[in-house]
Amino acid sequence: MALAQGKFYTIDDIYSLPEGSRAELIDGQIYYMSPPSRKHQDILSFLHLAIGNHIANNNGECKVYPAPFAVFLFADDSKYLEPDISVVCDRNKLNDHGCSGAPDWVIEIVSPGSRPMDYYMKLSLYRSAGVREYWIVDPMKQTILVYDMEHDSAPAIYSFADTIKANIYEDLWIDFRKLDL
Repeated sequence: MALAQGKFYTIDDIYSLPEGSRAELIDGQIYYMSPPSRKHQDILSFLHLAIGNHIANNNGECKVYPAPFAVFLFADDSKYLEPDISVVCDRNKLNDHGCSGAPDWVIEIVSPGSRPMDYYMKLSLYRSAGVREYWIVDPMKQTILVYDMEHDSAPAIYSFADTIKANIYEDLWIDFRKLDL
C-alpha cells in the first residue's frame, strides 16, 4: 500500500527504514510489503530450488536470488523493487547492493495485497526495463502467467497441474505438480 503523498521519497528513505521492514520505491512513493504467508514461502522455496539446481547442474552463468534482494531497475534509483525471485545472467549487473538493471527473469508470487502491483504496475516496469521473462504465480487462482517479453509473445496461462518451460533456458521445465502445498 502506498503512503499518502505528502513527500517525494528516495532510495535514502528506503535505506532508513527500520531493520526488517520490506518496501519498494516507485517514482517517489514507498510501497510497504506485508510478511509472506507460508504458502507463499513454499512456492518461493520450490521455485528457488528448481532454478538453482538447474543452474548448478548445468554449470550455468546465471545466479538466482530469492527475496529480499534489491533490484534497481533504472540508473536513477527511482525504481527499487524486491522481486520474489530474480535470475541475473549478466554478472556485471551485480554489486554489493543487489542488481543494477533488469534481471533476465523475474517471478512474483501474488499475495492479496500485491495483486494490482504484480499484475499491472510491475508488469509495465519489468517490460520497460528489459526483463526477458516475467512469471506471475497466483496461489489463490492456482495459475502461472508467463510473459516471454524477449520474444514479445502473448502471455501464456498455466495451472498448478502443468509443467512449464522457462523461456530463457533451452532445457528448464518446472513441474508444478511437484509443488507440495
